[in-house]
Amino acid sequence: MKQVIQNMKDGKTSTVDIPYPSISSNQIIIKTKTSLISSGTEKMLVDFGKSSYIGKAKQQPEKVKMVIDKLKTDGFSATYESVQSKLNQPLPLGYSNVGEVLEIGSEVEDFKVGDIVISNGPHAEICKISKNLCAKVPAGVDIDSAAFVVLGSIALQGIRLATPTIGEKFVVMGAGLIGLLAVQILVANGCKVLALDFDSSRLKLAEEFGAETLLLGDEADPVKTGLAFSNGKGVDGVIITATTQSDDPIKNAANMSRQRGRIILIGVVGMQLDRSDFYEKELTFQVSCSYGPGRYDDSYEKSGNDYPFGFVRWTEQRNFTAILDLMESGKINVHKLISHKIKFEKVTEAYELLTNDKDSLGLLLEYSPKQLDKNTGFKIHEKTITSVEQPIVAVIGAGNYASRVLIPHFKKAGAIMHTLVTQGSIDGTIQAKKHEFMYTDTDINNVLSNTEINTIIVATRHNTHSDIVSKAILANKNVFVEKPLSITKEGLEEIREAIKSAHAKGFYPMLMVGYNRRFSKYTKKIKQLLQNDIGPKSFSMTMNAGLIDADHWTQDPSIGGGRIVGEACHYIDLMRFLCGSNIKNISAQFLKDDEDASYKKDTAVISISFEDGSVGVVNYFSNGSPKFIKELIEIYSNGKILKLENFNSLKGYGYKKFKKISSFSQDKGQANCINEFINSIKTGESIISIDEIFEVAEKTLDIVSE
Repeated sequence: MKQVIQNMKDGKTSTVDIPYPSISSNQIIIKTKTSLISSGTEKMLVDFGKSSYIGKAKQQPEKVKMVIDKLKTDGFSATYESVQSKLNQPLPLGYSNVGEVLEIGSEVEDFKVGDIVISNGPHAEICKISKNLCAKVPAGVDIDSAAFVVLGSIALQGIRLATPTIGEKFVVMGAGLIGLLAVQILVANGCKVLALDFDSSRLKLAEEFGAETLLLGDEADPVKTGLAFSNGKGVDGVIITATTQSDDPIKNAANMSRQRGRIILIGVVGMQLDRSDFYEKELTFQVSCSYGPGRYDDSYEKSGNDYPFGFVRWTEQRNFTAILDLMESGKINVHKLISHKIKFEKVTEAYELLTNDKDSLGLLLEYSPKQLDKNTGFKIHEKTITSVEQPIVAVIGAGNYASRVLIPHFKKAGAIMHTLVTQGSIDGTIQAKKHEFMYTDTDINNVLSNTEINTIIVATRHNTHSDIVSKAILANKNVFVEKPLSITKEGLEEIREAIKSAHAKGFYPMLMVGYNRRFSKYTKKIKQLLQNDIGPKSFSMTMNAGLIDADHWTQDPSIGGGRIVGEACHYIDLMRFLCGSNIKNISAQFLKDDEDASYKKDTAVISISFEDGSVGVVNYFSNGSPKFIKELIEIYSNGKILKLENFNSLKGYGYKKFKKISSFSQDKGQANCINEFINSIKTGESIISIDEIFEVAEKTLDIVSE
């Protein structure tokens, strides 16, 4: 099975093989019949990909600022790797798909196998879609028309924000696909419409749909025409669907509008607003959010939670249904918008048309009705396993950290990269090819039951860690798991029991949590310098973590466990390691803006005391400046001080034979951590004792359970 992707580095479009996806409880799997290439959004993405580095930077100045800030804190090497990783990450194309339902999740009630549905799925032979991002196609709507539903809902949502009433006069700026759909919806709503564009053929279509038109050019005056269209009073509303870097569309929209007129931006235009244009008329200006309420809300889009009908009348899915109803009644006709029908196998030709043919409008991809292979995995590279004593690994998860850090380091350390498992399938295929895995798969059970594989690397969302680790141990696998080990004590107990069961069978698995900072060369130097210091020590460790959205998955107690559990654990482990003594007491104070907050926020002062009398504080702060040092460690002992900044500069004060070591790039210990784990598999000797791993995990959870 194949899917269309774009390389953001060079803008090239291609297809890639994908395995059959695994399904979640609130999802459906669709076999695609046709999909629509957006001549607006997708062309913009392709053009962006083909632009130079300088061109990309000019189009995204906010990203340039982020790169500069990262350079200041993380150094050139880490920043360069991060930027290249982003550019090399393939982008799935497409978001307007029609197909037949093959499977439904256990919590899906409104769809059944065999239904013809529309979705915002990509250009792919098989799509896995959340139930809230689909709508059933009625018998009176053909599949070619249905392929336009998602674009139609974009137009509809913008129009809903404009609240048009019968008899009002509206201007549509830009007669592309969304613009022409907007014309039809406004006409169906009883409005008079004026359409503006630089393309006469598109304006001819607008006229057929019931609009008056103006061909833009050197002699055209859109403001004068808009005022004439409204009998000199000013138009009631303007829907901007154009794509341009110019500020003219918004300025012209303001100047042709009446008092308290409404301007809605659906397209992408320059947004340097002139206050006087809006102030004097008290104009309303609003940017429309794609398909409607629910967009970018993970609870709605990913978890499948709907909004109450009585309070949120129109959602993404309900807008889909509304467009289908308009199509079935004949009020929207898209057949005249179809400029090309192209076989999916010739998709690269379709994108060449999109780029080079100015007359192209609606490009439909037609998919073969062939029987598709439902295997969840397939071979990527041929390899011969010469020794079962080697670490033969399966990686579960291919997110940014896994693909950019973990996988390359495991490969470099000599591990045999056997299988990469992902739920979404496309990332798995891309990363499996890049890092020369033997197989890619979407079913975890296949790697757990594979006797060739002796090691599992867990790099999934935090709430899945304990379950996967337990199953892997029970399947006689060594395990490397990204922190945290578990987000609940119940999960920790489950892992304990799995280890006991393994030991009872005579299997003694290597278990490692990705506490990489204790393996940094700077940490090793600190450990060496502290060995001769007698008596308790004082530790101060600060992470200037930076602010992330409260609705990010890491902040969700049930998914990420919160940033204290997910990241501050690094420093609890590091302090435990450097002290070399068991934790006696641990407590935390949290900064709260809202005393009624149901979750522990990500700004905290964590106090730790150890059995040897040492004390320490971990400052995990999200409310600092990104221009300051990101990680700062200070250790006070026997009249001496060690100070580590950003894991690239260590200074000693009071030491006779040590002053400073530093390097241009950071060393947070990832490579050494993985190398030592690989060696532990070969030697059978644990790097971090099981007791210490569980001690850190339990003490971290104690903080957030207070």
